Amino acid sequence: MKIAIVGSGNVGTALAKQWRAAGHDVVVAERGSIAESVSPNEVVVLATPAKAAVEVAQQLGDTTGKVIIDVMNIVRGNGPEGYGNTTDAILANTASRDVVKCFNTTGANNMADPVYGTQALDLFVCGDSVRGKQVARQLGLDAGFAEVYDVGGNEHFTLMEQFAWFWINLAMRQGLGREIGFKLLKR
Repeated sequence: MKIAIVGSGNVGTALAKQWRAAGHDVVVAERGSIAESVSPNEVVVLATPAKAAVEVAQQLGDTTGKVIIDVMNIVRGNGPEGYGNTTDAILANTASRDVVKCFNTTGANNMADPVYGTQALDLFVCGDSVRGKQVARQLGLDAGFAEVYDVGGNEHFTLMEQFAWFWINLAMRQGLGREIGFKLLKR
């Protein structure tokens, strides 16, 4: 796949490395040339601070036909003004309807290496776009995650951000550290 990642922090860098290793064509968009970087790519990953979600979405250019994967979370109230989650802000400010939330429920360290012993962590995705979910699932598997579970439609964007807060709470506030992750077990 041809992927543009907007955001070169820990998350964007970890995902770029994993996807390049899996054979994807990945470009990391720089400030000032976001629309130019996004234009030739079929997938756009937004990995910027949540507060910039509206501004960045408006800089993407024509996103018609592109899948947009939102990996952001509102942290400590620092989100896009007027929105309860970042994905709704993206949908309101882009032409694409293939917008999903994924890669937001764990830390960048787990995106760089999702394997614990002999098991890989799981990811979760939500959104109304079937195509977006298929792309996110494939990219999750290509990044080394065991499975990417479908949590539901657009109405679950906030739930996914709350799930991220659950990980953040355990890792940071409860002192378990960043080397923790989620695995869905079934009987």
